Amino acid sequence: MPPQDAEQARWFAEEVQPHESSLRAYLRNRFPGHPDIDDLVQETYARLLQAREAHPVHAPRSFLFATARNAALDFFRRRQVVAIDGLAEIDLLPVLEDRPGVAETVCHDQELQLLAAAIQALPARCRQVMTLRKIYGLTHRDIAQQLEISEHTVNAQLAIGVLRLRTYLRAHGVTGTHD
Repeated sequence: MPPQDAEQARWFAEEVQPHESSLRAYLRNRFPGHPDIDDLVQETYARLLQAREAHPVHAPRSFLFATARNAALDFFRRRQVVAIDGLAEIDLLPVLEDRPGVAETVCHDQELQLLAAAIQALPARCRQVMTLRKIYGLTHRDIAQQLEISEHTVNAQLAIGVLRLRTYLRAHGVTGTHD
């Protein structure tokens, strides 16, 4: 499935995709500790498409690289472990159960049902690509071979899928770092 409109697909193919190999090289060199460059590229594409919906992007290459850098930095910021004072006293706390409460479990189940609905709302090809990548963990190359499409199409479908899922979830009230 192409992006939502022909203009967006044309812009993405002409202004963004030609820079993918340099973007990947930049990310590998600048952030060698990142565990999944493919996911970082997809997050970058999703952010770029979302930003373009809000306002015109006049320097796509520069914006692409700045967005990728910010996405990588966000990943490492979220990964940092925060020290908790008084950790030695944790054994003294009265804990009856170590399971989530009923409200938390119900909330989690509702979010999973909403995510399933969001995935079902994706166009068929986009849903296939997202499922193969995020659920089965296939590489972009493996997905392209299995579906007999180009790797660029895989990249575009993943970026569109992430953007549409994010939009769907936000429209249904799911916000925060887990979207």
